[in-house]
Amino acid sequence: MPLNIMQRVDLLKNLGRPTIRDYIPLLFQDFTEFHGDRYFSDDPALMGGIGFFDGMPVTVISQVRGKDIAELQKINFSMPHPEGYRKALRLAKQAEKFGRPVICFIDTPGAFCGVGAEERGQGEAIARNLHEFMMLKTPVVSIVLGEGGSGGALAIGVCDELAMLENALYSVISPKGFASILWKDGSREREAAELIKITSDDLKSFGICDNVIAEPEGGAAQDLNLTASNIAAWLRSAFGRLTKENVDTLPEKRYQKFRKMGVFKE
Repeated sequence: MPLNIMQRVDLLKNLGRPTIRDYIPLLFQDFTEFHGDRYFSDDPALMGGIGFFDGMPVTVISQVRGKDIAELQKINFSMPHPEGYRKALRLAKQAEKFGRPVICFIDTPGAFCGVGAEERGQGEAIARNLHEFMMLKTPVVSIVLGEGGSGGALAIGVCDELAMLENALYSVISPKGFASILWKDGSREREAAELIKITSDDLKSFGICDNVIAEPEGGAAQDLNLTASNIAAWLRSAFGRLTKENVDTLPEKRYQKFRKMGVFKE
């Protein structure tokens, strides 16, 4: 039975939900993590590296979720700094140079908005990623593992195909943030969650999400191997389509994909 919106919100807050570190050994062979943005430092909230998927070399970029308070503090509660996004871009450009597809895993409440992050150009780093990922001449796919929040998620969400795990959420803001801004009352989180249409089914109906990846009943943690198998099946399907494309045409198709999103009147 599908979970309602608040059950999904509660599920994503659970520290037992699988993270990218759980999925990597099940999806990729010989994964090697890279560090640093070559400007300032390494950001543990966003990891990246290269490995093999079904024998094909790929670049993997992902936001990191924690399992306990020590890890949460280390990864800044999954909120990347600008150096995290610059690391992601460095790896994406390297992937383009060597003809490797890029797989991005989204799992963040949003980019960090602290003073240091702003001083080091958080907005510019996200904006540059939006521009550069749009122009990459190599296949790019993104998967929302849990929470996809605001520009912090979109910075690695510009792709040829986007999938979401069944209970994942993707939004410009969290339900509690929405309620706090609109009604000045964070306790109306449940009401806000029903209004803002942020589930995988909602996003698929809007044409933003291309595919919903099934989770076991009760969430991904109930059967990690099955969830990973479902992710792998979608990746095979997506790469089966994208690797047949002429890489020179990918940027224009990616641009048109995003141009069609939303509803507007002239």
